[in-house]
Amino acid sequence: MAFTASDILKIVAAVLLPPLGVLLERGCGADLCINILLTILGYIPGIIHALYIILKY
Repeated sequence: MAFTASDILKIVAAVLLPPLGVLLERGCGADLCINILLTILGYIPGIIHALYIILKY
């Protein structure tokens, strides 16, 4: 799987602000709500979920 420049940008955004990475990848939906909740509960789970979403799609 080759990474494009937009994928790298999304990964950097996911590490800095996890909901932003998910928003860029999937838009406003259930994944974004889940990620916001995970980020509120703990920063690391939010990052893990965001990276999962970016790398999966």
